[in-house]
Amino acid sequence: MNDARRHPNRLGVKGWAVGGRWGLERYLYTLHRVTGLGLLFYFLAHVVVTSSRAFGPEEWSAAMAAVAGPVFRIAEFLVFAAFAFHALNGLRLVLVELGLATGKAEEPIYPYRTSVDVQRPLMVAAMVLVAVLVALGGYEFFLLGGEP
Repeated sequence: MNDARRHPNRLGVKGWAVGGRWGLERYLYTLHRVTGLGLLFYFLAHVVVTSSRAFGPEEWSAAMAAVAGPVFRIAEFLVFAAFAFHALNGLRLVLVELGLATGKAEEPIYPYRTSVDVQRPLMVAAMVLVAVLVALGGYEFFLLGGEP
């Protein structure tokens, strides 16, 4: 009997998106996926808008006017925040996958304390760094009026 029949996915998309009782790591996993998809969408929209330059100065001006305004300014900041989170969380995941942030090997007895004792501080440090970058970016972006 195949594994899918013994353990059906009864939650569907909700099981993918909602961490439930699994803890903060599961929510970071979901947010990592969502920010990745958001950055992909931004990249595709950026290519479309930028490609209008090939059709002349009038088309370029029209495209730039279409993406000007306070809504797009906030959206640009959200792209920055998503990038900061996705990059630092991705770096954390690379360190974990390479075994550099997993702790000393020992017999795997639940609750796997050595792994949690090493990975959790790394996760907290990465999220604090994300919060600092987003706060500094928001300060520069909104209060200093920096142009992208």
